[in-house]
Amino acid sequence: MTAPALVMVGMGSTDAQVAQVAHSLRQGLQRMRAGLSVHCAFLEHCSPTPAQVVGQLVKQGITEIVLVPLQLTHAIDPDERALVQATKLRTVHPELRIQVSRPIGPEVSLLTVLDQRLRSSLSTSRVLELDGLVLSSARSGDVRGNALLARRARQWSTHHRLPCLTGVADGSGPSVAQAIQGLRAQGRRHIAVGSFFLTATELFHAQADLAERCGAVSVSEPLGSAREVMDLILARYAFAAMDLLDIGFDDLDEDVPARHLSIVSA
Repeated sequence: MTAPALVMVGMGSTDAQVAQVAHSLRQGLQRMRAGLSVHCAFLEHCSPTPAQVVGQLVKQGITEIVLVPLQLTHAIDPDERALVQATKLRTVHPELRIQVSRPIGPEVSLLTVLDQRLRSSLSTSRVLELDGLVLSSARSGDVRGNALLARRARQWSTHHRLPCLTGVADGSGPSVAQAIQGLRAQGRRHIAVGSFFLTATELFHAQADLAERCGAVSVSEPLGSAREVMDLILARYAFAAMDLLDIGFDDLDEDVPARHLSIVSA
């Protein structure tokens, strides 16, 4: 059984370095799963688009595709634009089976990467003292994503025994400036910002600049193409790919479980 193709769907940016992170993820996933067809597409600002990628895959004879949204703040519901793209693609390619997976989401494993990025930033800035943290993200997510992100902030706070507030860049909640001001109202003076962004988008730069103007002692780089991110992409892909399996359960024989698991281990 040939595993469905994996197409990561990112937001895109006018900054070429943003797209490069998605390509680095693709290369890393390809090394991890050599037999898997892995691709990346973007919803805005840069190419290739999902339609372009899927069109090429159809020409290659691919009949099943899983779209994996590269969103950190959405846990259940992907960006509406990804769903719209999937609907359009099903119309254009009626013979194609397409499944949209859950987004990456604010999983607890990403706090490890966040810590690594912040430690590197603190070292570069030669910061020796901290008494407050801000967890900065691009935007508010779905209901489950927002609840999980708040939980991650509490977990990060508990782990470091420091108060932690959250800030978002799109105006849908408190900004990083408001979070810093909130900590200062508690008497905190040495505040670092952990960037819960996948890539250095325009929103990331806006939050980072705002944090520095508000006196943050350090702002971490985005998570980037970390192994933990790749593991989550594969997990989302594997779960969604199971929905593409067409097994007649009335006619199961002994070797069906092995075929059933082949997608997960692909």
